[in-house]
Amino acid sequence: MGETQSDQDERTAKPPGGAEKPPRSAGRHPGRRALLIGGAVAAVGTAVLARDELSRLWWRVPGVEKPRTPGAVDFPGATWVAASPANYRRADRPDDYAIDRVVIHVTQGSYGSAVKAFQDPGHQAAAHYIVRQRGDITQMIRELDVAFHAGNRSYNERSVGIEHEGFVERKSSFTDVMYTNSARLTAEICRRYGIPVDREHIIGHVEVPGTDHTDPGRYWDWDRYMTLVRRAHRTAS
Repeated sequence: MGETQSDQDERTAKPPGGAEKPPRSAGRHPGRRALLIGGAVAAVGTAVLARDELSRLWWRVPGVEKPRTPGAVDFPGATWVAASPANYRRADRPDDYAIDRVVIHVTQGSYGSAVKAFQDPGHQAAAHYIVRQRGDITQMIRELDVAFHAGNRSYNERSVGIEHEGFVERKSSFTDVMYTNSARLTAEICRRYGIPVDREHIIGHVEVPGTDHTDPGRYWDWDRYMTLVRRAHRTAS
């Protein structure tokens, strides 16, 4: 706990009976040298933090931000449908935040309900992509930007989120074409950012620290999915 004024006063007062104060060397006050060194260390720490933050914000300087083409997609064949800007944070990944994860989600609803939620500024969450049961892929947030999808700031900053239309308790939600096209998408993301194709780096929402979500759930076939991702990754390499 921090010191109070009474703590400080007690250390500087004379002992009972008017005895002399102990010699300065026995006191608890830090010396000038210690104060100077401590101040220098604090200043260096502050400078490091400021430099780290500036390294992530440099692109916000006018004229520096990477060009953005309205409606452009990161995955060929995806359809662009913009999410509300309230559901993500503009960034310049991977220059400001390295991307080393893909997070698999399930919408717990229809494709239309997911799009509506991600376009609602009050929802405060959205993923980069939605994969429909019939295999279509919709991109709603650029991979450059930090989507609010994982419920964990660090994981949001380092990952790409992919939603899948359906329900965690309905095995029928996860169709052949959904698995195949989602695997192609994940393989391309891994190739683009040098992400290892393994279960440490391709995870379910349930595996994000601090989350209370259970998706993609027990019916998501991870063995099948990872086999498809590896196959697509080898083909693309």
